[in-house]
Amino acid sequence: MDNLTELYQEIILDHYRQKHHSGLREPFDVEVGHVNPSCGDELTLRVSVVDDQVVDVSYEAVGCSISQASTSVMTDLVIGQPVAESHQLYQGFLTMIEGQGTVELDEEVYGDAIAFYGVAQFPARVKCAMLGWSALRDALIRVETVTNGDGTVLSRFWDTTVPSPKSQM
Repeated sequence: MDNLTELYQEIILDHYRQKHHSGLREPFDVEVGHVNPSCGDELTLRVSVVDDQVVDVSYEAVGCSISQASTSVMTDLVIGQPVAESHQLYQGFLTMIEGQGTVELDEEVYGDAIAFYGVAQFPARVKCAMLGWSALRDALIRVETVTNGDGTVLSRFWDTTVPSPKSQM
């Protein structure tokens, strides 16, 4: 094992041992729950957004070190960022983690998230690393949605159109 791999493993273990922003806090705008059925990781995530800026993210999680450390890193990156920037961080992390070791992130932008570069080489662990990020995406979609008159829900930041429950009946 080379020094860089050891450093990345240490960063992941540090975030697992001392989770940043762990513990559900109030106030919050939306709460989401996500589960990784392949390994049993569970996450409850709360997000607070004010004036299109993520002002707080808190969570409670049970699961492997990768899912919990990735969530810890994600909270450090997105708190204080505009919602649109949080989306870009999500997209970049997703691209890297699904790249199977072929996509590197800019350390200046992603900080400790670069430690998950090695995880990307193990497809079975990708869902673990994405659990918190996917919950963030879901939460921000819920916070930033606008409903059309026809019942269609539109999201300004996520390029997502989701039929509302009324329109599916």
